[in-house]
Amino acid sequence: MKRQSCGICGSAVYFENSECLQCGTDLAYLRDTRAVVPVDARGRYTDAAGDLWHRCANLLLSGCTWLTRESGGQCFSCGLTRTRPNDADAKGLSQFIAAERAKRHLLAELDELGMPIVTRDEDPDGGLAFDLLSSSHENVVIGHADGVITIDLAETDDAYRERMRTQLDEPYRTMLGHFRHEVGHYFETVLVFSDEGRTRKARELFGDDTKDYQAEIDRHYSEGAPADWNERFISKYATMHPYEDFAESFAHYLHIWDTLDTAREYGLIPQAPARDSFRNVVEADWLPLSAALNQVNRSMGKDDLYPFVLSAAVIDKLEFVHGLRTSAPAAS
Repeated sequence: MKRQSCGICGSAVYFENSECLQCGTDLAYLRDTRAVVPVDARGRYTDAAGDLWHRCANLLLSGCTWLTRESGGQCFSCGLTRTRPNDADAKGLSQFIAAERAKRHLLAELDELGMPIVTRDEDPDGGLAFDLLSSSHENVVIGHADGVITIDLAETDDAYRERMRTQLDEPYRTMLGHFRHEVGHYFETVLVFSDEGRTRKARELFGDDTKDYQAEIDRHYSEGAPADWNERFISKYATMHPYEDFAESFAHYLHIWDTLDTAREYGLIPQAPARDSFRNVVEADWLPLSAALNQVNRSMGKDDLYPFVLSAAVIDKLEFVHGLRTSAPAAS
């Protein structure tokens, strides 16, 4: 995450801050400039061009601090949420706050990378939208279909998520990770399958995506991952189907890039020199940093921060994802 400071007193503030803890100034996030800015007592901010912005109506509902042009309206991030728990679902609403926080983090990173986000209003059949559902009242399957990402809000609960991680034999499981994985499916449709050359290259790297998806799921859960899976895949789940391999690779690209950016912002590693490939970024920047962070976690008695091995084949896949970023138009 970018390093931010209070526009009034200069103290350090953070992406989700609604108030400066040093001077008490009310704060909000302006997506256009990707900056935390001071707002007046009515939650208003005037930008450099003289345009008036208003704090999102969902500050109390979901902790949203983003700004919108319409007084009393929803911001861009909240507008992407198609379904949420109803007002009588106290547990679901408490989980909804954590899920929306992760979603805002995701969207800010996608903006930083220049990834195109098309809304449901712009494309009713394939635009991006989120259904954030409580499995306390219905069965919820995390997934993506035609631009709609479904998230089980139970995954915000640490105990539940750890139980699922252990049950599925996963080394890592977070709410932000779910968002990053599922949005990978969206971008595969938008940026890969929309172009013949990229589709052909993706099939060389990830495999034949026309394989029957349900049959591959059944195979995966009956046979498990191949013995040599870590030579070609980032995770066991990635071995299920080329769709999942791409989404896992996309998620890890976001993990790596965001962590490197944050480390640079806070002076943990030098500002990035020009790198001619993402492979060089991984070898020169990511591998030393992730090894150090793993050791820091172990020093605190915690599990590794990044418990994954990046084989040459996996780095090739990350390089492909990186190429999508550089070819993408500016974020909307």
